[in-house]
Amino acid sequence: MSARARTYRRVVPAAATTIAVTAALAACGASGEGAPVDTETDKPFVISGVENVTQVAQLTGPDSTLNDTDAVAVAGTDLGSMINVGDRTYFLFGDTFGVREPGMTGGGGGNWRSNAMAYTTDDDPTDGITFDGWITDDIGLALELVPGLKEPDDTGEVTKIPTYGFAIEDTLYLSFMSVRHWGDPGVWTANYSALARSTDEGQSWEVLDDVQWPGDSNFIQVATAQVVEDGTEYVYQWGIPAGRFGGVQLMRVEATTDAVEDLGAYEYFTGTDDDGAPVWSEDLDEAETVLDGTIGELSVMYHEQTERWLLTTSTGGDAVLFEGATPWGPWSEPHTITTQAETPGLYSPYLNPRYVSEDGSTLYFTLSIWDPYNVFWYAMDLVTES
Repeated sequence: MSARARTYRRVVPAAATTIAVTAALAACGASGEGAPVDTETDKPFVISGVENVTQVAQLTGPDSTLNDTDAVAVAGTDLGSMINVGDRTYFLFGDTFGVREPGMTGGGGGNWRSNAMAYTTDDDPTDGITFDGWITDDIGLALELVPGLKEPDDTGEVTKIPTYGFAIEDTLYLSFMSVRHWGDPGVWTANYSALARSTDEGQSWEVLDDVQWPGDSNFIQVATAQVVEDGTEYVYQWGIPAGRFGGVQLMRVEATTDAVEDLGAYEYFTGTDDDGAPVWSEDLDEAETVLDGTIGELSVMYHEQTERWLLTTSTGGDAVLFEGATPWGPWSEPHTITTQAETPGLYSPYLNPRYVSEDGSTLYFTLSIWDPYNVFWYAMDLVTES
């Protein structure tokens, strides 16, 4: 663990115990693809909190001791959601700057790219993640995957921000939002959200113009997971509006390239029937909110050991974790991971089912911090009911 590691300890409820935190951590969980969909909602929540939240390492920027991001002109970046393909994991980053003044806070600087991507085969999350490389341009700098137009604020498109991604076999898909206006903290507007596709391991990308959602929809920022529902594989996508002040809705699409690239193949969760089975509609306007609140950038994964769904996000500025009985809830009260008081400027806590300790007790995740505007690697232990 990094010498710079910081640990925050929380009060553990007396009736709770931590899952075998002394178990070996070197091995990681499964990729999470094809998680089962259990529609049973009448089961108790099993997670009572998190503890031992620890900053393990800085992944990007000049102070990273793991990754020489200066070599690819990455002085400042954020986000860090992940896509697993085989033994490789891709990290998606947002607005990326190659030159920044010392002490600069937040996004900004020279050599601006709207998005960038690194990749790794590092399967030991306990000491941070070392990148194998970045997707680069002709001169070896981090490539802007899907160029943003960089038009003046509120006049067109400021940037294209990657909100998540997924893969169908070897085809990579990047979900992004076209940002029109950056407003007050946590407030922005979008022109639309859409998909881009790569069939050459991220080296080149094509925007799929026919797969877009309107800028005022609830699917501007998404988190994805691949599931098996009644024997069919789907990509589930939990969506929120632009900004950090909306609730979560859910859509699905069959996990084939043909379906993913056909906007008409997407279906929206509208509730459950008398037997508790999900009901889907082809009409976006019929989508129901599955989690109310002021939800920011989010990730969702199936946790095999507890057989529950885990959703991480920021709400009220703090990083939190919800436990879900099913992909559409009910959801637990939020468990605080870390607060703005503890970690000023935090946002975008992203989980990955690949980076879970073998016994499921420890989860690793990326977290962006506004100052110094870079991405960090964190760990937390789940506290479960005895």
